[in-house]
Amino acid sequence: MHTDAVLTLAQWLSPAFPIGAFSYSHGLEWSVENGDVRDADTLCAWLSAVTKYGAGRNDLLLLAAAHRAQDTAELAEIDTLARALAPSKERLLETVQQGDAFVRTVSDVWLHDLPGLTLPVAVGAAAQAQRLPLDLTAQMFLQAFINSLVSAAIRLIPIGQTDGQKCIVALAPLCRRTAERALQQNLDDLGASCFLSDIASMKHETQYSRLFRS
Repeated sequence: MHTDAVLTLAQWLSPAFPIGAFSYSHGLEWSVENGDVRDADTLCAWLSAVTKYGAGRNDLLLLAAAHRAQDTAELAEIDTLARALAPSKERLLETVQQGDAFVRTVSDVWLHDLPGLTLPVAVGAAAQAQRLPLDLTAQMFLQAFINSLVSAAIRLIPIGQTDGQKCIVALAPLCRRTAERALQQNLDDLGASCFLSDIASMKHETQYSRLFRS
């Protein structure tokens, strides 16, 4: 059973899963353009802050709430909150479009009847429907989030593949700790103080030359 859960989550959160994650940078593109992220060390620091104080942590709280939701009305309320928390137009686009694509694929392949949802809410609801453990889902979701942004950074800074993998390894303990803490909290604990990341997503909307959609 545990192996089946790992394999299902690995498939859902793989870069090959058709949600278009490769086309979003979460504001990282502007941070690179502005010189805030310029090498492996500053990338790791930026990702660490986003994980602890920004969308990484908040998304896990939303994912956990969706996994625990008792009915579709509660799930819809959580999703409305997730949309309201998006700090910019592009960040809203990022979570809504990826979430909708995730729901379509999961519903077609695993035959779950899920509505359109933001990405963390969609993953939490799908994991509940598939009876996947919340702790494993949360850790692997956050790991996939970091992996996606490291992939973007390799194309943007640029840094080498090896440095990118070193950054992922260095942040793995933080992923575990952040997930463990988030699962002991609830939606009343939502909040972020990663302002540079939020500003970057706003600045990206008018950035002259762009590779990514956010």
